Amino acid sequence: MNKKSIAKNYAFLAVMIGAMVLGAMVGWVFPAAVDEGGSVISGTGATVLKPFGTVFINMMFCVVVPMVFASISSAVANMESRKRAGKIMGVTVGTFVVTGAIAAVIMYALMVVFPPVPSTWTNLAAEEMGEYASMADLIVNFFTASDFSGLLTRRAMLPLIVFSLLFGFAVNLNGGKSTPVGKFLEDLTNVMLKFVKIITYYAPVAFFGIFADLVATYGPQITENYIRALAVYYPLCFVYIFTAWPLFAWFGGGRDGVRVMFRHITKPAVVSLGTCSSVATIPTNMEEAADTGISKDVADMVLPLGATMHMDGSCFSCVLKIAFVLGVFGHSLDLKMLVPVILVAVLSSVGMSGVPGGGYIGEYIICSIFFPSQMEIAFPILIAIGNLVDPPATMINAAGDYVVCFIVSRFADGKDWLQKALAARKSA
Repeated sequence: MNKKSIAKNYAFLAVMIGAMVLGAMVGWVFPAAVDEGGSVISGTGATVLKPFGTVFINMMFCVVVPMVFASISSAVANMESRKRAGKIMGVTVGTFVVTGAIAAVIMYALMVVFPPVPSTWTNLAAEEMGEYASMADLIVNFFTASDFSGLLTRRAMLPLIVFSLLFGFAVNLNGGKSTPVGKFLEDLTNVMLKFVKIITYYAPVAFFGIFADLVATYGPQITENYIRALAVYYPLCFVYIFTAWPLFAWFGGGRDGVRVMFRHITKPAVVSLGTCSSVATIPTNMEEAADTGISKDVADMVLPLGATMHMDGSCFSCVLKIAFVLGVFGHSLDLKMLVPVILVAVLSSVGMSGVPGGGYIGEYIICSIFFPSQMEIAFPILIAIGNLVDPPATMINAAGDYVVCFIVSRFADGKDWLQKALAARKSA
């Protein structure tokens, strides 16, 4: 991994953050005017730049429904085998879900104690936020829409995902990727990805306008709140590395697990930070897993799946995003929201991360469940937080895949698998 590759991988992220900072500065210098009642007068100060962001948001809202349908149904329809679930697969996926839920609970507790937005943003009334779904509504809305036309809206993201999964299975049962429908879905997925890529080129301009408008409208507390959120997230990632990872390694590898894990984890961690990509870290993880003595079939299953499904860092950020936007609208996390928030965090981070464009899908899930009537405000805020926390989140996600191999190896090869591997290497 050379300096040029690091610069290339971080270039667009740097441009995005730079655009956000520049927009915030413009909003600071040119604040919106207010009337005698203290309400913001639209079209004054830097709020004139708001249309630049609205164009991007509207384009993303238009593309999300066909993108979700095509990408999910195509992935299921084109599976080579429907009987891949075995011991390794089951333990792997179960571990991803459990560690993701643990990460979400940890962040939830932190957000209750240390909310990132302690007071409502100025000029934004708390009652403007839509009520989040109850547990019963969450279950109903997860599976169904009232009719087919109800699926064709960004507000029905969970039913659309379930419909897409079932449609993909139906195509798979009917012949899969060799059928005209299977080929169409695969081609449509590629087209939608190119569509999203084209829109993304405009993103820096959009976020310049979005943040200029936000700061001009709501004032400097925005910057303070983002700094407050990052002050929780970044230290938590490193605390997690030195607490949760050793526990996982000890559970999976026994008395030697922690020592061996720390000996091999540095390279995957550095590569994931340098590339900002879980997929790009797979070769390094494979190399370290082989050097550790992890069985090839375990590594071949866990590491590629982990690159798309093991997202503890993303579970952290999902809960942070929900807490942040709740605070923006004058609300806070409470105990009755625990189950819905954890479910959405695990679904949007673990379940949807393997889908092309899955990050955006995760934002839409959060909006549709918790902020259905304020998506235009919530969505850019969520995306901005995602950009700011992406490097440490990727490190937790990608380097953590190697650690999960320890747990899966325990169930696949026995509790003493690591001791046997170390003894075999010593005698070789």
